[in-house]
Formats: sequence, C-alpha cells, structure tokens
Amino acid sequence: METETYEVLIIGGGISGAALFYELSYYTNLTSIALLEKYSEVATLNSNATANSQTIHCGDIETNYTLDKARHVQRTAKMIEKYCLQYGYEDKIMFKHQKMAIGIGYDECRFMTKRYEEFRVLYPYLELYNKEDLEKIEPALIFDEKGRGRNEEIVGVGAKDQYTTANFKALSDTFIENAKQNEAMQTDIFFDAQVTKIEKRDELFYVETKDGRKFQAQMVVANAGAHSLFLAHQMGYGLDYGQLPMAGSFYKAHKRILVGKVYMVQNPKLPFAALHGDPDITLDEQTRFGPTALVLPKLERFRSGTYLDFFKTLRLDSNIVKIFYDLLKDSDIRNYILRNFIFEVPYFGKRAFLRDARKIVPSLQMEDIEYAKGFGGVRGQILNKTTQKLMLGEASIDTGEGIIFNMTPSPGATSCLGNAQRDVKKICAYLDKEFDEARFDQDLVEGEQE
Repeated sequence: METETYEVLIIGGGISGAALFYELSYYTNLTSIALLEKYSEVATLNSNATANSQTIHCGDIETNYTLDKARHVQRTAKMIEKYCLQYGYEDKIMFKHQKMAIGIGYDECRFMTKRYEEFRVLYPYLELYNKEDLEKIEPALIFDEKGRGRNEEIVGVGAKDQYTTANFKALSDTFIENAKQNEAMQTDIFFDAQVTKIEKRDELFYVETKDGRKFQAQMVVANAGAHSLFLAHQMGYGLDYGQLPMAGSFYKAHKRILVGKVYMVQNPKLPFAALHGDPDITLDEQTRFGPTALVLPKLERFRSGTYLDFFKTLRLDSNIVKIFYDLLKDSDIRNYILRNFIFEVPYFGKRAFLRDARKIVPSLQMEDIEYAKGFGGVRGQILNKTTQKLMLGEASIDTGEGIIFNMTPSPGATSCLGNAQRDVKKICAYLDKEFDEARFDQDLVEGEQE
C-alpha cells in the first residue's frame, strides 16, 4: 500500500505541537497535515496540569525577565488569553487569581520597588504592596503559627484582576478539537506513534514509528520536548548542543493557604525557577509549592526508559565538562543543587523543603504539606558547546531544509501560540503557501496591551 504524503508532519502532541496543528488548520491554505503523538492522548508529559505551575507567564512578576523579554512574552501570553476568550474557555480552562512577586529584606525590597517603577510602564495594572497591604490581601505571607508578624521588611508587586492560570493539558485538547473542525483540510492525528527514524530523500521526509508505521511529508516540525534534540542528533543536526534534563517536583498543602500566586525574587546566579506557591486548579485550589530543580538522567518523568536517550543527547565532552565546572564552582549553585537533591529524600526532604517554603508562608508546619507524588516534569535545558554556556529558555534548530526542531522549556506553554506563528510563517514560505496573518492578528493579536 502506498504511503500517503502530507504537506506538514508535526512530531509531538504537547501544547506546542497542538498549537501549531491548530494554527496550520485555521490560518493557512494547506490541504493536509498530520500529528504524531508518542502516547495515547495529547499533552501527557510537561503540558499536563500536574507537571507545571499552571502559570501564564506574561513577564510582570517574573523577576528574572528583562524588560525586552517581558515585552515579548507579554505578546504571546495575550494570545493565550484572547484565544480562550474567543471560545469561552474562561473559568473552565483559563482562570483569574491574585498574583505577586515578593521581596524579603532590604536588598530584595529595593530591587522589587525599582522593578515596579520600571515595569509598570509595560504593565500599568501592577500594584506595589507594603506589609500592611499584604496583611489584608495575602495574610499568610505575614503571620507565623502564633499570629506574630514578620520581623523582616517585605513588599509585593502584583495584580488582582488578571488571567494568571491555565490548564495547559485542557488547552492542548481544545487546539486539537478546533483544528479538526476544518473540513476543507485533511487533519490526521496518530497516537501511540513513537518516531524512531527520520530520513530525507528526493525532497520528501520519510518518518517511521516504533510499531512500523511509515509516513511521508514535504516538511516536518519536531515539537517533541526533550526528544526534539534527540531526533535532531539522529539526523546530524544540532551537534553543538547538549542537553541537561532538569526535573521539577512539588509539595502540596492540605488546604488553600494562599489566596493567589506568590513568586519570590530569583537568584540571578541560578538558571532555574525560584520557589513559589499557587492555588492548584487540579487540587480544588489547595496550595502547591515548588518547583524543585533536580538533574535527572532521563528525558521523561514518571516513564520507564529514556536513560540511554539522555546520555545520547548530553553528548559529553570537554565542553560539557567545562559548563558543569563553571556552574558548580559557584557555592550558591552547588548548595542549591545539593539542597534540591535532599528535597527528594523521604523524611529529610520534607523538613528541608519546609524551611524554604516558610520564606513564603511563615506559619507553615510539617503536617500542612506532603510530597506531591506524580507531580512534576522534565525540562531539557540546552548546553551550548560553542559558547560553553547553559542556554536559558527556548531553543530552535531551523535547518532551512524543511525540518525544524523545537526545544521549549518554560515559558514554552505560555509562548505556544507565538512560537507556532513563527513556525507557520516558515512553513508557508518553504511550501509556497499562504498564512492569513490579518485574520490571525484580528483573532489573537489586535487589541493587546502595548
């Protein structure tokens, strides 16, 4: 039987792959697209609501963002908001919570106050909260278990009436459902389709899956999480990149302790997220604390295997060793890595984590929290051998030859529609197809805050 040829084949049904599937169906004149997903449904790994902080990262309270990065992320975050409002998903998939970043002590408070003055030009809704304000709107930040107030200075910068939270798994499902509504386009999805081989012959890509199925496409986009680089290496691309999988875990409370999202100031030396507390939408808005950051020698959390895949994508050599050495020679980073390892150890981990979590909630007790089993994911952090640096944020390998490999750690879920727009333009240019950018802007861009 002759294998069908698609114009575009997407590998990976997380939120990035699902968003691209939706945009290709809705805003282009392509005639046939397909998506291959390794598991039996979309968004079962890092896009799952239990694997991430469920935060729409728009740059207003992310203290490690520059103003330029915040401006870019704000644009893509607004796309998520406009999409959900367009389909009536508010309070079903997208939610409003109070949110803030807090500074504790003299230096952090001065940093947050300065940041507020700089960033409120971009985010005019931002508010600056002193200790008295926080006592009223987020009292758990102030009082210990005996009702005594903090001795340290504390300020918060945040907002009370913004969309802050999304179930990215549910959002991925809607992308697929809405894409399938286009009866004028062939939109095929294949589950349990783990890609094992990609070859390019005679201007076509030949893709094989573990169970022996074969596909052909004029263009391929790999949105396969940590496995995108694995597939790129198989084809000889991205060999100047290695990958360090960072696993994040969470602790959950037995009640709603925090009214909204509370983030802390990120240590600029640390390339990983600072501890924060959130109302978890999968736990009836009980508070969840995290994430931790643990180097894990596998590419998928809570799945068997992928250890060998890790070593293949690490591509250990002197450049990788140099990156590790530069990271570990700093005592702050060494201590951070050790402490996060301890967080995973039964009995001791909970006690160590409690000390950190009390920086947010001084009254927190041992009996208030427990390790959230099955929560967390793996983010592939890219190691650039050429610069001998750990790359922060997203990375993409555009070969210019009809295949793209995307690696999207945080804020990849927030940026999914913006990243998909970028790839849609590349796809249409490569295949000489049309992208209805005017319609896209009307639906997802126009009317956003400047």
